[in-house]
Amino acid sequence: MRTVILQTDIVWGDAEANRRNLTELIGSYEGVDLFVLPEMFATGFGFPPQQVAEPEVGGPTLEWMRRMAQEGNCAVAGSVAVRTASDTFRNRFYFVFPDGNVEYYDKRHLFAFGGEHLEYTPGDRRVIVTYKGFRILLQVCYDLRFPVWMRNRNDYDMMLFVANWPVGRRAVWDVLLQARAIENQCYVLGVNRVGTDPVATYNGGSIILNAYGKTVAACEEGAVCGAEVVLELEPLLNFRRRFPVLEDRDGFEIKV
Repeated sequence: MRTVILQTDIVWGDAEANRRNLTELIGSYEGVDLFVLPEMFATGFGFPPQQVAEPEVGGPTLEWMRRMAQEGNCAVAGSVAVRTASDTFRNRFYFVFPDGNVEYYDKRHLFAFGGEHLEYTPGDRRVIVTYKGFRILLQVCYDLRFPVWMRNRNDYDMMLFVANWPVGRRAVWDVLLQARAIENQCYVLGVNRVGTDPVATYNGGSIILNAYGKTVAACEEGAVCGAEVVLELEPLLNFRRRFPVLEDRDGFEIKV
């Protein structure tokens, strides 16, 4: 599966400008199966949701994702601030398939330190999508700190983390992404932003790791760019067969 992670500098609160910039960036690639974008790539994180949240049905950013997926015959993934029909706000991670169909995950662990829990409602579903033979777990930013929530039950092969993870905590981002890959014997794609907004400064660290925690592709530090790699399922499955750590995992039940 030819995969590209896109590390962007998000224009604060300007969804139209961010979609326009991403259209140009995505258009510079050919033959890609999956594009992964940062958390809240259309607006930035920390903006009052009352001002930027889009309707969960027919929102302009979701419709843009559908158009990009259909025109490029690819999947497009990233999170958007959404207002639901019940008038709650969600940090919603959309995974849009090439045919325009959509699955989504609502961020479970809201960033209370930054007040996200005061504005948004947490999700209660652990979501795995299947695409190009890969089972893919969807996760958002702060979820990275909660390994029980994403513990591999031998039900996924890849984790996608989309984030707005600031410079001051970048070392944590780097270490935890590697830990999640090793402990769950899976590919990990971590996609962060760069630039500055009224909340924080960001320097990226977007990376693709294999199940050994080794880097297979990475974006340039602090730059708007993409990193591209072809991911293969069989080497991962062979590793799991030779070193079956997941078979020795502890059983547990998560209550939400």
